[in-house]
Amino acid sequence: MSRVDKAGSFLLGDRKVNRMGYGAMQLAGPHVFGPPKAPAAAIAVLREALAAGVNHIDTADFYGPHVTNRLIREALHPYASDLVIVTKVGAVRGADASWNPALSPAELIQAVHDNLRNLGVDVLDVVNLRAWGNMQAPMEGSIEEAFSALADLQRQGLIRHLGLSNVTAAQVKQAQDIANVVCVQNHYNLTHRGDESLIADLGRQGIAYVPFFPLGGFTPLQSQTLSSVAARLEASPLCVALAWLLQRAPNLLLIPGTSSVAHLRENLTASELRIPAPMLAELDALA
Repeated sequence: MSRVDKAGSFLLGDRKVNRMGYGAMQLAGPHVFGPPKAPAAAIAVLREALAAGVNHIDTADFYGPHVTNRLIREALHPYASDLVIVTKVGAVRGADASWNPALSPAELIQAVHDNLRNLGVDVLDVVNLRAWGNMQAPMEGSIEEAFSALADLQRQGLIRHLGLSNVTAAQVKQAQDIANVVCVQNHYNLTHRGDESLIADLGRQGIAYVPFFPLGGFTPLQSQTLSSVAARLEASPLCVALAWLLQRAPNLLLIPGTSSVAHLRENLTASELRIPAPMLAELDALA
């Protein structure tokens, strides 16, 4: 079994988590909609992740909807004292599996209560506001009303920490004027590096950056250079892509997702893989 703690740890608010975590999105059905074909297999993946040392799980109640949170509860409740579950609000799913914004205060309040109920907790560890935009890039615009609504829920004791997802640097600063931000979750990987300056700025503040689509998302990473480096390291290309992220900046927390125990184990081996400097330079040049 891979030693997840070899990737190091980082503070997520006041909670120390291993930098290699797990994203639950793929546990729902096709297109992140409906239940999985094999619920028992999904539960096995969650339990295997924790057995391997993962203590940071990313989810959202709009995955399914309600599917991944209920699976997490079935598999892991009562939760280990060191487990941090991070969820997102700001979207709902249409009957046609569409992704639709849900950013009004009333919708956000409902979403927080849905997460509390389906996860089976009294307080949510971390709630990320997912600002609107497309799946690849954020869109400028005020998030004051939405983030203020979550800050109110935090003051009520329903949320411990607040974060942001799919946001611009300007939106991060706007949110920080309202409440403390402990993490930012944006699209970033080996070939999609628009947030370099934001990652560095957050790192100076001790704020975690959590890249979504760390392996390319719906379009898996493909590169001759990546394949060449992986062959020389006798590792899979996707494992190398994850290891590159771990070496990129100390405030990066990874949440690769999978619905397969075998693939989970492969992902977690990135915690122990060190890429030599010359090969890092080759990968860096892909930007």
